Amino acid sequence: MSMEATELQDLSDDADYAASQQQGSASMMRSDSGKRSLQSEHEDAVLIYLKDNVAIHPTQFASERISGRLKLTKQDSVLFLSWIPYKGQTSNAKLSEKDRSLYTITAVPFTEVRSIRRHTPALGWQYVIVVLSSGLAFPPLYFYNGGVREFLAMVKQHVFLARSSEDQNVFIVNDFQSPLQRTLSSLELPSSLPVASGQSVYPLDGGSSSENQRRTSSDVGNRVSSVSQSGFRKQKSHDPTRDLSIHLLEKFSLVTKFARDTTTQLFSENNGFGSIDKRWNNQPVHSYPEKLSNIAEEKHHEIRHSYSENDLLKDDEISYIDVPADPLEFDKLSLMWGKPRQPPMGHKEFTALLDSEGRVVESKALRERVFYGGIEHQLRREVWPFLLGYYAYDSTYAEREYLRSVKRMEYATLKQQWQSISPEQAKRFTKYRERKGLIDKDVVRTDRAFEYYEGDDNLHVNSMRDILLTYSFYNFDLGYCQGMSDYLSPILFVMEDESESFWCFVALMERLGPNFNRDQNGMHTQLFALSKLVELLDSPLHNYFKENDCLNYFFCFRWILIQFKREFEYEKTMQLWEVMWTHYLSEHFHLYVCVAVLKRCRSKIMGEQMDFDTLLKFINELSGHIDLDSTVRDAEALCIEAGENGAASIPPGTPPSLPLDDGTLYPQEDDVL
Repeated sequence: MSMEATELQDLSDDADYAASQQQGSASMMRSDSGKRSLQSEHEDAVLIYLKDNVAIHPTQFASERISGRLKLTKQDSVLFLSWIPYKGQTSNAKLSEKDRSLYTITAVPFTEVRSIRRHTPALGWQYVIVVLSSGLAFPPLYFYNGGVREFLAMVKQHVFLARSSEDQNVFIVNDFQSPLQRTLSSLELPSSLPVASGQSVYPLDGGSSSENQRRTSSDVGNRVSSVSQSGFRKQKSHDPTRDLSIHLLEKFSLVTKFARDTTTQLFSENNGFGSIDKRWNNQPVHSYPEKLSNIAEEKHHEIRHSYSENDLLKDDEISYIDVPADPLEFDKLSLMWGKPRQPPMGHKEFTALLDSEGRVVESKALRERVFYGGIEHQLRREVWPFLLGYYAYDSTYAEREYLRSVKRMEYATLKQQWQSISPEQAKRFTKYRERKGLIDKDVVRTDRAFEYYEGDDNLHVNSMRDILLTYSFYNFDLGYCQGMSDYLSPILFVMEDESESFWCFVALMERLGPNFNRDQNGMHTQLFALSKLVELLDSPLHNYFKENDCLNYFFCFRWILIQFKREFEYEKTMQLWEVMWTHYLSEHFHLYVCVAVLKRCRSKIMGEQMDFDTLLKFINELSGHIDLDSTVRDAEALCIEAGENGAASIPPGTPPSLPLDDGTLYPQEDDVL
């Protein structure tokens, strides 16, 4: 078979590519498993399958694809999958050998593979997505010359493949040597966690953690537990919580015992079942470095007590290393470029930016003012629709009033679509029942400790539920995913109007909807861009992550997924969001905020030689302990310093940039072939 690439073409208009764009997602797996696999693949491994011209696409342009060779090998009855990129097969100079090595898949045993998802469109290239038992996924492997069916047929000859009962294009992998285990596994498939409909887990309403742990230990093979050690319950096989974006996040937190401890924090903190540490709520705001330092010392003590006795290191066994100097002299950089925050903009100042008919005279001046000072709360209802793109900057008072009237009627029509569904119709409308069930569960857990949403039979909670249900009909492809309620909650609090809140939420999802795509393309592109920014702005820190199996930057997943919603108190979150929504310095200012926090923590991360698990726990425990003003100032300085090089490090179309294509924006379902 020829190794020559097929004709290069632009993928930006390819709906098949849009359904699975995976910027840098090869790094989304734990590389330590790859190292173990590499050690176990000896010369006596038998080659049973080889396919040339299988490609990964780091960007939407086919000219920048990375082609390689896909192999299946077998050793001691264990099947291994490998994908090795060709050398010198691209004409694009931007893709370095370092980029190529980032995507290499080295001898992964099928004992660590959870499922394989295929996509074989009538038009376009075929691809498969391999998902590990941890829930992490490799980037799509494109078969330029076809051959997906043959690949799956070969896999099926050596491992047990079972088609998912919930998605005909997903094949569950069970590589058990014991016939009894294989039989039990096949019987439990309907209640397992299929990739296509990753079922989420919810905090138990009652029951102790120890009780949950006892139930967990009784599971077959401990592969899919009914109750995890974090006190979560897996739902029934047809539970509505089916979106892979959240499933990946939850499953990722189960990779190790450290990460398991953080699962409850990912989607339960500040949702009525927990709140930011009360010790800090009444504390004065310290300077950012001091605050992080104090937290680091306290958390280091707590982390030691969270490990088992065998995992603890004696003090004299904890090794510290000399931390490489910050190449940017970060503190000086922030003082040089980062401007001090200003008081929030008030109504009088905002009115001065409008002409007599209500048009914003200069949108850049408004965005700059909001970026450096934020907005008084009473004014947010007027300004947020501009920042979100619901109002045009050049619209007049009369035009905005007319828009609100038209949109109110349109919202009522959309809402009537699901309100008119009869009980008998609902019985035959599975997708509606599933989404409604998930929304009903999520809204009663979202920000319930916040006064606006607290109490039983809260009308605002009911409005949130109605908005999310209506949105699931408005954008039926994307539907509802866990985490969307986090975005809607502050918008509804500010707008205090159901219709206006809905359309502001719609405008926000136009940019952030890809965060919730089932194939994770939106998240992967942002994590990939973040890795490039850290490499640009702090190469020693980036190299440390690379050397310590942290190059996937997955520890920043929560920051990006819900835009730091869990890292700051409610008011601070609104301040940060309106700063980011200005797009004043960059559409991707949130990525520079990530870099700023990481750089403030670099000495502790590298000095204590944090591995992936410790880093994930440490990052999650920063929640509530980050000073917002200092962080924004640091991020501003980094954004200015990065300049055009920083902008070039972020692939086009990376959220929250508007999608490159007006075609299939949220491809969630495949045709069953």
